[in-house]
Amino acid sequence: MNTLIGVFLVLGVMILVHEWGHFIVARFFGVRVDVFSIGFGPRLFGFKRGATDYRISALPLGGYVRMAGQDLSEVDSNDVAPTGAPDELMSKPRWQRALISFAGPAVNLVLPILLLASFYAMKGLPYPAYLDKPLVLSGLPQTSPLAKAGIKDGDQVVSVNDVPTPTWSKVNTFLLQAAQDGIVRFRIARQGTEQTVEIKAADLRNADRALGNLPVPALVGPVERGMPASRAGLKRGDVIVAVNGTPVGSWYDFFDQIRHSNGRVLNTTVRRNGSETNIAIHPVQDKDEEGQVAWRIGVGPGGEWAFKDMAVSASVREASDETLGATVKLFGVLGRLFSGKLSVRQLRSFVGIAALAGQAVEEGPVDVINMMAMISLNLGILNLLPIPILDGGNILLLTLEGIRRRDFSLAFKERFVQVGLVFLLVFFAYVMYNDVVRLLPIHS
Repeated sequence: MNTLIGVFLVLGVMILVHEWGHFIVARFFGVRVDVFSIGFGPRLFGFKRGATDYRISALPLGGYVRMAGQDLSEVDSNDVAPTGAPDELMSKPRWQRALISFAGPAVNLVLPILLLASFYAMKGLPYPAYLDKPLVLSGLPQTSPLAKAGIKDGDQVVSVNDVPTPTWSKVNTFLLQAAQDGIVRFRIARQGTEQTVEIKAADLRNADRALGNLPVPALVGPVERGMPASRAGLKRGDVIVAVNGTPVGSWYDFFDQIRHSNGRVLNTTVRRNGSETNIAIHPVQDKDEEGQVAWRIGVGPGGEWAFKDMAVSASVREASDETLGATVKLFGVLGRLFSGKLSVRQLRSFVGIAALAGQAVEEGPVDVINMMAMISLNLGILNLLPIPILDGGNILLLTLEGIRRRDFSLAFKERFVQVGLVFLLVFFAYVMYNDVVRLLPIHS
């Protein structure tokens, strides 16, 4: 049920919004839209208003619009591109047809800002609840300025710059606000005694994990289907107690055990419903989203969210910044994909996205909103790639026609679309195959 809800919210709504963008701009330019369908397949019910049949179709996995004159196979021609009736798509200037193609991806690119900003304004900006915990240090690297000053794991920071009872979120604010050449003053408690340590703000900013590990609980969150953790029986809500006999105090301890496993079995002790059980997990080697090879088991940290109230203007700024950052990151992923640094096997088809959408529903509204924003952004950017049959391919074709100041023949356009269709079908089949293999209940 979670998967069905996730598919409807994450894929269905995002695709429907994409088609709505095409519909609105097509109608603005006077193009007759014969069908606006929510879902695919046979028509179940609906109504007709003007020339448009607004319908609900059998498969609620998005939707589509069918514009008059859109299907080249229905156009009569002797190898010459026709104009068609005044309300048909082919009768419109190239720039209008290009804008109609661009409108779908454009709506997908704007939607993440609207989704995130609305959520932040109504609910607040989500952040991990553990950031409100007292500042008890753990995993402090020897290169940290605090470690060099004699501070150890288990020490508690009771004040920063004479402000008492700091939390992890507050200390980050102190570091950001401190002058580059300023001093940050820590009051440290250890076994009933206190001492003061002064560290240069610049040294703290330049150090790797200057305050050690964040207090991320060793709580299992989303478990990726088909990956070693799922196959071994690890479940959401499990608490990791120990790995190969070594106690685990935080998620970072568990992550380090996975990263440095070198493929060895992780004999993991977990606490589930008040009792402990042992699970053997076999890590697999795979590339992460940065293209780096790493040992993985397919699990993420769990935990609770806290929320910070935000005004509407601040919500829009935050949502815009996050969307811009995600866009830059997505282009980086595409660059690594085309350069071969990232494997195509790591991409997701409908099958894989459906599984992730179901997990997002299980995790809660924060994950659902983030997933919807991510999928919308992906749809917008990927549809603008200059691949035949995609919106970007159509825009490319119209641009080339504009440069040569005459249309390509219908035969050429049909071949252009067929090449794109075959490419995408083969590509999607390969990606879907990998998704199915991930879900098979066998060990890699």
